[in-house]
Amino acid sequence: MVKPGLPKLIATDLDGTLVRSDDTVSAYTHEVLERVRAAGIRIVGATGRGPRLTSLTRNDIRVADFLVLAQGGWVLDQAESSYLLRSRLAGSTLARVLADLEAEVGALSVLVEALEHDDSPLWGDYDPTWRYPVVVERRERAECLGGDVIKAFARSFDYHVDDLLEVARRIVPPHVASVTQAGLDYVEICPAGVDKGTGLSVVAEAVGVDPRDVLVFGDMPNDLPMFAWAGWSRVAVANAHPAVMAVADEVTLSNDEDGVAVYLDKLLSR
Repeated sequence: MVKPGLPKLIATDLDGTLVRSDDTVSAYTHEVLERVRAAGIRIVGATGRGPRLTSLTRNDIRVADFLVLAQGGWVLDQAESSYLLRSRLAGSTLARVLADLEAEVGALSVLVEALEHDDSPLWGDYDPTWRYPVVVERRERAECLGGDVIKAFARSFDYHVDDLLEVARRIVPPHVASVTQAGLDYVEICPAGVDKGTGLSVVAEAVGVDPRDVLVFGDMPNDLPMFAWAGWSRVAVANAHPAVMAVADEVTLSNDEDGVAVYLDKLLSR
């Protein structure tokens, strides 16, 4: 039973929010999250990472009851080791989206995430500036789009990612695909109706929690849908994107200062 005055579920983004710039999660953060879980509050890791990074994600948020992966398209119940949701985008649909985008902004560098087992490679155009360790199999686009995909990454070397996202939101109908960006200089293209808010709603329905009892933490535009969905409080870390800062109820310290853990530690001490 959760103590009155506390949220019943906490969802946090990982990279840039819970995870520090050196790609680690502090012992202090792990300890605070363990106390949150001991207080009866469910914990969800809500990330853009696809299922190919499930082991890494589990290590970064060890006490999570659920993982919302791939920008909300995949939802993993940790206790049952089973997926509540697995979404894919047809390669033919993605081909049309990319063609429409390139007609507007010129050639794009594209990576496709199609495989779900741990440490699966991405397919497509190799980018030496990719932020995280990854294996990229160079493949022609037609081969990449020959089947369904989990999501795709599209980069313009002429448009800032925020500007590319603005174009994508203007020309890609939401019933065709969803688009967002998570700080990697890429616009991410996901199945229609997929975002972190819809992914969290799957979790909330499964455990019987009202969105008004959910606290969320985030830093980038891909976190905005869960900020719009959650009702207990929406907390941005100090290093958050301006769009996230603009809608946050509260601001905590940066990811490098363990801002999520500091906020939760104070919350538990009330």
